[in-house]
Amino acid sequence: MKKFFAILITALLLTGCATEATIVDREGNEVVVPTKVERIISTAPSNSEVLLGLGLGSKIVGVDNWTSEHPELDTEVTRFDMMNPDIETIIGLEPDIIFASGHNKIGDEDPFKLVKEAGIAVVYIPSSVSLEGIYEDIEFMASLTKTKKEGEAMIDEMKTFVSEIEEIASTITEKKSVYLEISPAPWIYTTGTDTFQDAVINLIGAENAFGDQVSWISASEEVIIAKNPDVIVSTVGGDTIVSDILARDGWDVMDSIQAKLVFQIDANPISRPSQNVIEGIKQLAEAVYPEFYEFE
Repeated sequence: MKKFFAILITALLLTGCATEATIVDREGNEVVVPTKVERIISTAPSNSEVLLGLGLGSKIVGVDNWTSEHPELDTEVTRFDMMNPDIETIIGLEPDIIFASGHNKIGDEDPFKLVKEAGIAVVYIPSSVSLEGIYEDIEFMASLTKTKKEGEAMIDEMKTFVSEIEEIASTITEKKSVYLEISPAPWIYTTGTDTFQDAVINLIGAENAFGDQVSWISASEEVIIAKNPDVIVSTVGGDTIVSDILARDGWDVMDSIQAKLVFQIDANPISRPSQNVIEGIKQLAEAVYPEFYEFE
């Protein structure tokens, strides 16, 4: 992180009124970026949420189709498939910079190769696996868009909230195990370590039922039953997911099912590494430890 800012600041100082500077993006790539950014494309909802939080909605000319509607985002903004971005359309929007994501890549192939060859700056922001990583993502985007003050305020607000959660969590002596379901049966997915979801589970004073595994996990029902988590939390949408989980064959042997400690929380704030993870933390904390956490 320090290396990035050293390169950025040095480049700006040496070039004075130069229109470009060389920086290192969050993926470790050296990129020549414009020093004045007026037209922005965001290729992932997490990036969009940060940019909108920085007050840059009027400068966003294109977003992925998963980015939610926002009061500051033009309702006619160009949208495209995050997994298969339309390069011709993107180039035609004449952006100054593109904030890309690792989700845009299939294997090692760079989908924005032609965009770069057209002289458009593309900076990559891989999905962060920790809260500290999210802070650094915000700091990075704020630096490139000259919204440093707004970025610092956003990070300070997050850190203040996290400190309050840590203080409450320090009083919790009974650590409940939590099974977080990202995708439902029959293609069940959950999360292990090296994800910010795991960090959030630990932050609130609980334990990840799959904390003995790494990253995203395709979990079998047999293994989940054997884990016997104290609480089950689903991020799957729909009105029936809780009742569906309670009714799954063979799951009735689990303590959480018998006690009906199965909850549904919003997917976006707990799935996207942005400042909005605060809302995800609130929902998860209230679901797992309602006796300790209550938010307005």
